[in-house]
Amino acid sequence: MLELTLRGVSKQFSGKLAVDKVTVQFTSGVYGLLGANGAGKTTIMRMICGILNPSSGAIQMNGQEIIRMGEEYRDLLGYLPQDFGYYPDFSAEEFMWYVAALKGLPIRTAKARTKELLRTVALSEVSKKKIRTFSGGMRQRLGIAQAMLNEPKVLVLDEPTAGLDPKERVRFRNLIADLARDKIVLLSTHIVSDVEYIADQILVMKKGGLMMSGTVGELTASMDGYVWRCSVPAKEVDQWNSRYCVSNLRHEADRVELRIVSSKQPADEAQPVAPTLEDFYLYHFQDEQEDKLKKTKGV
Repeated sequence: MLELTLRGVSKQFSGKLAVDKVTVQFTSGVYGLLGANGAGKTTIMRMICGILNPSSGAIQMNGQEIIRMGEEYRDLLGYLPQDFGYYPDFSAEEFMWYVAALKGLPIRTAKARTKELLRTVALSEVSKKKIRTFSGGMRQRLGIAQAMLNEPKVLVLDEPTAGLDPKERVRFRNLIADLARDKIVLLSTHIVSDVEYIADQILVMKKGGLMMSGTVGELTASMDGYVWRCSVPAKEVDQWNSRYCVSNLRHEADRVELRIVSSKQPADEAQPVAPTLEDFYLYHFQDEQEDKLKKTKGV
């Protein structure tokens, strides 16, 4: 049984605390690391991959510290970084062979795995085309393929669907779900739908700390009584937007139906509705969204 454990892991950069005493245990399954940009997700991923060392705490694989395992741990690891680097004049096939060589795979194994994985990610027909001709979604699928070359037991995916259109995001999620059997898959994102449908567990990070974890059902259940629906005159919508977190609105003639995320009933006529993971995210990160908006406006 696989067991990847973080024990009181912290990371500082020039006096700034990027990750603060995170303790968590991963076994086989898909884990979604959810949080706003700057929450510490990428730093956690880079420490799990051994690219960064913790300032304090320990990361262990099956009871052994990964820093001491060296090559043995790297052989278990597959990684797709947020900024996936590739050689534009390589074909998909050539790039896979190149990465396989870096990972020390024998030539025969490299060619067999390349053929198998490019078929898995639906790139067989373009395997000899240069990567610079690929769409963003195709490049991300190639990124998944290269991360899977060494048949990793731990697959780390940092913001894998950033910049993809909805159709490519769905294709990508389905691919991850298929690849996740008997592996620890860690997927960091700030896009709620990326983890809502495929994650067995969701870990919510905020300002470097692990704020909450649980299944989608457990997290949304924590929002019971916090999501409301009410109808208001169209001319009052701006007032409601300034007073509450409005997650959705729908126009109906001269009125607008609002979906409001609030710990208190926003109006006597407001009716409670079933919460979603997006409601959970908006409630817990609305302060950061407001700060981002103020910076954009120069406030």
